[in-house]
Formats: sequence, C-alpha cells, structure tokens
Amino acid sequence: MAAFDPSAITAAILSGGEGRRVGGADKGLLSLAGRPLVAHVVAALRGQVGQIVICANRNADRYVQFAPVIADGGSGFRGPLAGIAAALRACSGEWLLTVPVDCPHPPRDLAVRLHDAALAENRDVAVVYDGTRVQPMFALYQSTLAANAEHALRKDMPVVRWQQSLNRALVDYSTRTPEFGNLNTPEEFRQWEQAAHG
Repeated sequence: MAAFDPSAITAAILSGGEGRRVGGADKGLLSLAGRPLVAHVVAALRGQVGQIVICANRNADRYVQFAPVIADGGSGFRGPLAGIAAALRACSGEWLLTVPVDCPHPPRDLAVRLHDAALAENRDVAVVYDGTRVQPMFALYQSTLAANAEHALRKDMPVVRWQQSLNRALVDYSTRTPEFGNLNTPEEFRQWEQAAHG
C-alpha cells in the first residue's frame, strides 16, 4: 500500500448551509471560544492535508482570511453535494477530504485513516461510521470523481445515496463518536465552550 502523503490531499470545509437554527447566520463565522468556528476546523486540518479550501456561498471576503474560497456556482443553497462537486472540480491533487464547518475538532487522524481504508479496499471514496450511523460529510474522494459528482448533482441525489452508488469504504470511529459532534444552535455553542473551557 502506498505511503500516506498529505500533499496529495486537499481538504474542503463545507460552509454553505443556510444556518436556519442560528437565525440565518453564517454558522462558520460565529464566534466559538473567541474565534470564528471555521478557524477551529482549519486548525484541526493543518498537517493532515496539503491544501485547505472553504466551500461557501456568502461572506467570501471573510472566509478568505482562513483559506481560499470556492463557491458552488449556483444560486441559493443547493446542499452539500453542490459544494463537494465544486471542490472536486477545483481539486488539483489526487484526493479530496470533506468536513462540515459545524464540527469544531474533526479527528487529527481523519485524512490518514480514510486514505488507508480507500487504498486497502480499492475504493474511490471512504466515509466515516461513528458507531451509530454513517457520517457522509466526513469523507475522502478520488478527485477523478468530479464528473460523477456533477451528474449526481444534476439528478439531485442526496450525498449518502451518491456515496453508496460509488461502493464506498466505511471507516469505524465507533470508539470516538463525540469527535463528530456538530454545533447547530446557540445553546450548543455555549455548551461546547463550557465543556472545553469550564
């Protein structure tokens, strides 16, 4: 099996949601422990990958302070597959890692474990299983899937169903489920801060 090379992987932080449970705010830019949420995610990904980009449909001028920004090319909020497809189009490396912006601390070994599983099982995509359910936003894709993603987007396929069509590898994180916790409401932001800082 080929040795893990972070420079072959681009990470895309999916930040294109409507933020309905935070009053329509751009969740990735909300403050968490004194920093925008997206800054926590960028910090967790550094060292795992060669490049980080942010998929966002608004506030590009603010997001670009943290990483280059990619828009999905459509109008409105078209869902996570639109961001994944846009990131795959722009990906110059061999692999694309995706994570959602509302998970402050994705695992530090996420890229290497997904990469190793994809290679070991000869799959084009590897996805996290947290012990209870599949976590489709935490995934690693061969960049050659760009056209396939565009086709799935035109058919309005949910991300999970598209991944299933690709014969995915599942990577078991069942002993580390809390690492995939996401923040959806102002109360969850406060709870995270209290748990992290007392």
